[in-house]
Amino acid sequence: MQRLGIIFLFTIIVFVQLWLPPLSAHAAEPFDTADVDEFVTNYLERNGLPGASIVIVKEGKILYEKGYGHDSNGNPLTEHSRLRIGSVSKTFTAFAILQLVEEGKIQLDEPVVKYLPEIKLNDSRWRKVTIRQLLSHTSGVPNPIIVAPANTLKDGVERISDWKLQSQPGKKHTYSNPNYWILAFLVEKVSGIAFSDYLKQKVFSPLDMNESLTTVNSVDPVQGLPKGYVTAYGTAIPWTELEAMNMGAGSVVTTASDMGKWLSMHTNEGKNESGEQLLSKELLEKSYSSQPGSEKYGLGWSLSSPNVKPARISHSGALSTYQTQQDIVPSSGYGVAVLLNSFTPTLENAYEISSGIIQLTEGQEPVIKTSVPKIIDLSLGAITLIYLILGIRGILQSKKWSYKRKQHPAWRFYLRLLPQFLPILGIGWLFFVVPTLQDNSSTIIDAFGLFPAAMILLAIIFIIGLILTILRVYYRARLRNFGCAGQ
Repeated sequence: MQRLGIIFLFTIIVFVQLWLPPLSAHAAEPFDTADVDEFVTNYLERNGLPGASIVIVKEGKILYEKGYGHDSNGNPLTEHSRLRIGSVSKTFTAFAILQLVEEGKIQLDEPVVKYLPEIKLNDSRWRKVTIRQLLSHTSGVPNPIIVAPANTLKDGVERISDWKLQSQPGKKHTYSNPNYWILAFLVEKVSGIAFSDYLKQKVFSPLDMNESLTTVNSVDPVQGLPKGYVTAYGTAIPWTELEAMNMGAGSVVTTASDMGKWLSMHTNEGKNESGEQLLSKELLEKSYSSQPGSEKYGLGWSLSSPNVKPARISHSGALSTYQTQQDIVPSSGYGVAVLLNSFTPTLENAYEISSGIIQLTEGQEPVIKTSVPKIIDLSLGAITLIYLILGIRGILQSKKWSYKRKQHPAWRFYLRLLPQFLPILGIGWLFFVVPTLQDNSSTIIDAFGLFPAAMILLAIIFIIGLILTILRVYYRARLRNFGCAGQ
């Protein structure tokens, strides 16, 4: 009987094993870190990027963190290298606001002016703007490219006093950095603690994010933070960061290792490694959910489009010399952060790298595409070279060009100069007038750093056009004067 029982049990086990689907159908096999290294290294090389720092977490645990490449001082980039994360900082600001909501100190759907009566816009609709609308970018507060400089958060917020809303509050999603300046200021006023100190005490310290800090200005010196890069023509050039008061909207300096602790908490229902609840699961899930008037943005987090598989909760960040991407994949429990010490004007490389790593966690093989930015920049470079050659040729023939038209009436002659003169006006306005608007702190050098390949082309067009115009007018005047003297 015992033998028959064993045979029966064995038969049941075999039957169950045959009936159950294979294990791979339940979950993808663990990713291989060597595959991650190969993918990231190849991506950096193909796209001419100097370095990257990445971290991968799953369900509250850090699985892998590593740095690749080098910084602008020639030192290896590691998972402990400090980098600016740009607008990824907004997720930290939103987290702080939700902590205050949980404590009952503020309410999401109360008007902001209830807590910040001193903040005013030149628009009566401002009185109706709620905290939720600031968090979800549905407030209608504009996002101008050029604003006056500021050295404190208070000064930064006060810059909006003469602004008008660009849409009805709650009706339309329009991404706006000033929303998060205001939210950071709200944290200060309600908590009674400076915003940078609040993040340190209530977020960074409980998560053991000891390498993280917050600055007021994007060019504030930070120990261990060298220059970033801007890419051009398939290579990377060390560049000085564009100055901007971005506290609350893009002010966090951190490391991949610390970002791992941050994402671990988010994939562990709001608990840190010690089990301390930093934010309730309910409020966390609310922050990941679409809001009224904002289908693809929650409370500080972006929501992926339906065609992105697997679906993810994300936020990207970019400054003029850094790019960052953080992603959480609810279906698998994975979280990924990619920090780059470079900025590419025509492609979010951090997003592409993060997407490739997510593919690896899904058991798929990422494909490294042709470097589109390199193609764009080299194409612009070729156009620049052709324009330069033709421009030099035109300069050498300026006297002959003017001589052929010496009998033309003045209006006709100067009309022919418009193709050179109009670009001079437009490009000159961009290079020499824009940096002075609103008394902002940007310079011509900053303008070049935003998109070097395009700006070099514009500079060549400006210089060639200016020289051609001056020479043609000069030779016309000289020929006319010579003709009058001959008479």
